Amino acid sequence: MTQQEHDAAIAAFIKQKGITRCPTVCAVPTHASIAAADRQALRRRAEEREARIEERRQRDVAMYRFGHAA
Repeated sequence: MTQQEHDAAIAAFIKQKGITRCPTVCAVPTHASIAAADRQALRRRAEEREARIEERRQRDVAMYRFGHAA
């Protein structure tokens, strides 16, 4: 595959999937300068993740205490 074919394939993929920004922007915190909307999305994602972890922890504690899911 030539570089031009490679670039065309990537461009076609991006166009097909509708990707508008780096997909890792919400994966991990960064030291780069990012837009306020992206910072807010990252913060919201982290809060939702923490809420799911806490919910799972509470469910596990209840199962341990009572022998079944609460």
